[in-house]
Amino acid sequence: MNSRPIPIGVLTGFLGSGKTTVLKHLAHQGELSRTLVLVNEFGEVGLDHHLLTPIDDDTLVAVDSGCICCTIRADLVRTLTEAPWRYSRDGQCWFDRVIIETTGIADPAPVLQTILGDRAVARQYALAGVVTAVDAVNGAATLEQHLEAVKQVAVADHILLTKTDLLDGEPAALIRQLNQLAPSAIVSPIVDGAAQVNWLFANGPYSLDGKSSDVERWLRAELAVNGQHDHTHPDRNRHGQIQASCLTFSAPVDAALFESCLQMLLQFRGPDLLRIKGIINVAGMDRPMVFHGVQHVFHEPEVMAQWPSDDHRSRIVVIAQNLNHAELHACFAGFGLEAEA
Repeated sequence: MNSRPIPIGVLTGFLGSGKTTVLKHLAHQGELSRTLVLVNEFGEVGLDHHLLTPIDDDTLVAVDSGCICCTIRADLVRTLTEAPWRYSRDGQCWFDRVIIETTGIADPAPVLQTILGDRAVARQYALAGVVTAVDAVNGAATLEQHLEAVKQVAVADHILLTKTDLLDGEPAALIRQLNQLAPSAIVSPIVDGAAQVNWLFANGPYSLDGKSSDVERWLRAELAVNGQHDHTHPDRNRHGQIQASCLTFSAPVDAALFESCLQMLLQFRGPDLLRIKGIINVAGMDRPMVFHGVQHVFHEPEVMAQWPSDDHRSRIVVIAQNLNHAELHACFAGFGLEAEA
């Protein structure tokens, strides 16, 4: 056991803001040695940990039993306190620091309060910093519609302004808004996840100095909630009408049909599609294709070097508001793409 607390860097940001891309970049650069990476996803089935192939299997831990801000008291506390021995190598704790990637709709307050205020966690760890990714294309609309996104920005020490390459110029109005929400945070425009790992750890220990008074109020509120409720069971209603659905297809997928279905979803339900991503077994290809999009913006599909596991079924995760699993299933079925029951 280390005598000094192990620093934790929290990487947060709304759905599709580029958090996974940042982790992939850091892994490619060799910046994650002796770093335990905890990835949490919203919904019963996650994909991000399969897509982070540059990161060694025993370096990456998927905290996938629900949104981290809803199940925080049970899952995160247990994962952190057990991590030095549960993920040991040759009986020794091998990591010197931890990165926690939250779900895209996570309220950061319970995450931070748990690291700062839970006695078992605080004996082993110290919160070093919070880095928040903000999508330059959709950021302004996201901040207007989702309180979680506002909180993610307000608690930040460093803000990563992503996807600026998709804009014609600098998003000056968005940057002003970010500066108002997080007066002491550094704002760094980045492309293709090109962040620096020391941004997560350089400012420690985490401080409320320079942050808005709302941040302290949110943390105090979470402390009060923690004392009043049993958090071994997640709060399924915390995120209102936002739901995560996963569709799995056993047979290889026809690329043209799949694209047609996505286009229809974008046309009719675009604003409700907060995040959609998938790993697809395309008919005629021996390697999987990965796609992801945010609302009306879809990125160019990528072909992975190999399948991340022996499971070669196509899997799609859709995080949407006011769009349930049955509707989504029917949409794909209408194009002849029958998902498993």
